[in-house]
Amino acid sequence: MKLSPRALGLTCAVLTVLIWSSFIVVARASASHSLLPLDISFLRIIGASCVLLPWGWWLVRSKNKLGEPVGSLMSLSPLPLRITALAGFFGSVLYAMLAYSGFFFAPAAHASVLMPGSLPLWTSLLAIVLLHEHITRARAIGLACIVLGDLFVGGASLLKAFDGGEVWKGDVMFMCAAFSWACYSVLVRRHALDPVRATIAITAFACVSFVPLYALAAYAGWMPTHLGSAPASEMLFQAVYQGVGSVVISGITFNVMIRHYGPVRSTMITALVPGLSALGAVVFLNEPMSHNLLAGLALVTSGILFGVRLPKP
Repeated sequence: MKLSPRALGLTCAVLTVLIWSSFIVVARASASHSLLPLDISFLRIIGASCVLLPWGWWLVRSKNKLGEPVGSLMSLSPLPLRITALAGFFGSVLYAMLAYSGFFFAPAAHASVLMPGSLPLWTSLLAIVLLHEHITRARAIGLACIVLGDLFVGGASLLKAFDGGEVWKGDVMFMCAAFSWACYSVLVRRHALDPVRATIAITAFACVSFVPLYALAAYAGWMPTHLGSAPASEMLFQAVYQGVGSVVISGITFNVMIRHYGPVRSTMITALVPGLSALGAVVFLNEPMSHNLLAGLALVTSGILFGVRLPKP
């Protein structure tokens, strides 16, 4: 049965929001199991590579047969080497290392606000500097709400740093992870990259750089790892969910959603992620929902919705 364009767009929107929201809950739950943050990053890249690298090799081979010399990294990436390396470093390696490390210090509710919430802030600031874009008054108000919401959530943990608390470390990592993904997003916009080819390229770079280096460091004992002692079922789950689900499936569904709804409406739909993931953290992880977290969540969600609304003609 073939879905209509409307049904396909709605299905992809629901899948995108569910995967993005559950990613935060699952990643936080994984922090209480056997694997370490870089172990999960390693398995995420392995899982995505199993699907995307053959796809990238086929794309490069098809173009080369037509007389178009494209690709890099042994024909695994369909993009030039320089763009592949830059996008792969920010969009795959650095982002995964920071995000998964943050969940070992801070609760999922903080990640719900600080990662998807601060992404529009960093993207807009980078767009001003690198792309020379103009920020409208509505977007400026939305960004101010996001900053205030982030302060409501992360400010308390930063103050507790003087008392020996470690939640602030996770909050800083979440903000840095959002900045890393914003750098990748601006690179995609600056070079007008095809989203599917960009996803393949960043996975190819992570596979040929991070995977062998981390495998060597773990085998030689230079880095702490639990890959040798963790249950095989847990490692398989992380490879399938984090790699195939969070990278491959959500990447495709997000692009289909943008084609159907457009970038503005798509951003408004993904504004559901902070609230749903925070609610999931309360229901599935028994995390407390404090007043400052509720205020920060409301401000960030309002800032996203206010910043992407269509300007009046």
